[in-house]
Amino acid sequence: MKPFNFEKVKNTSDISERKGGQFIAGGTNLVDLMKKNIAQPDSLLDVTSALSRTITLQNEGLKIGAMVSNTQLATDAIVVSRFPLVAKAVLAGASPQIRNMASVAGNLMQRTRCPYFYDISTPCNKRQATSGCGALNGSQRMSAIVGHSNECVAVHPSDMCVALAALEAKVVVQNQNGDVSTILFKDFHKLPENTPWLDNTLTEGALITRIDIPENAFNKHVSYLKIRDRTSYAFALVSVAAALNIENGVIIEARLASGGVAHKPWRWYEVENFLKGKRPDAAVFSDSAEIALKDLKPLSGNSFKVPMLKGAIETALQNCLNA
Repeated sequence: MKPFNFEKVKNTSDISERKGGQFIAGGTNLVDLMKKNIAQPDSLLDVTSALSRTITLQNEGLKIGAMVSNTQLATDAIVVSRFPLVAKAVLAGASPQIRNMASVAGNLMQRTRCPYFYDISTPCNKRQATSGCGALNGSQRMSAIVGHSNECVAVHPSDMCVALAALEAKVVVQNQNGDVSTILFKDFHKLPENTPWLDNTLTEGALITRIDIPENAFNKHVSYLKIRDRTSYAFALVSVAAALNIENGVIIEARLASGGVAHKPWRWYEVENFLKGKRPDAAVFSDSAEIALKDLKPLSGNSFKVPMLKGAIETALQNCLNA
């Protein structure tokens, strides 16, 4: 690990006065990257005392402080009762020990677990720009099946972010000059295109201070389904966050997003539109899954994800009825 300076900051004003340095909170991903010499910051700014650890419900929705731990989020009474999809997704990810340490803002910032990103002896455009993508001609089991490019086929690892994408969350950030702005969740994470080393749309020195989830009616018929190589502590091959608002036996509104399939949490907008006005049953859910499959571009080594995704979407939607 490269030597670095370490400094604790007390508040967000203190942060805006400092230029340079990488933010650290729980450190559950960053420290691993530093140990492997993938991340090599000259200095770390510990923001654990500077950011909010509160969860509040207001008229416009839920406000989650950046330093709320994953465990706190998943067990909060308001979250469990009013935004259960978030709690289900968080509990599907990582181990209890990591959830105790990891912050919600850090969860958004975690980097891919693509093996070529972690192996510094192989080319990886995310780790070293323009070096190439080792997965293109290598192991593709965990790689993307939609939204990828020749520059990168890595997937985003978060479970929580899939639920946040489905619920149209917003990311509140403090920019380097101290100004506050809001980024729609759908615009926060990037597809690889020709700049895969850029995971998100944050500007240099910007800091996540809060995550907002708008008030919604998805507090009953929700499901988070995660398919992985082993039941505990593994990243998703395919995951599905599903939420239905059903009135008088008809789907009024639907939300559907997936993890393990793209460089960012992937929303199935066309499927959501198809489901509106339909009566929920197995045939409708099967047709919905077929719509999701039509734009997939699996690689030679992960075509198994196509039928896996179809089954996952059908099952997640069916599970919504049993919630």
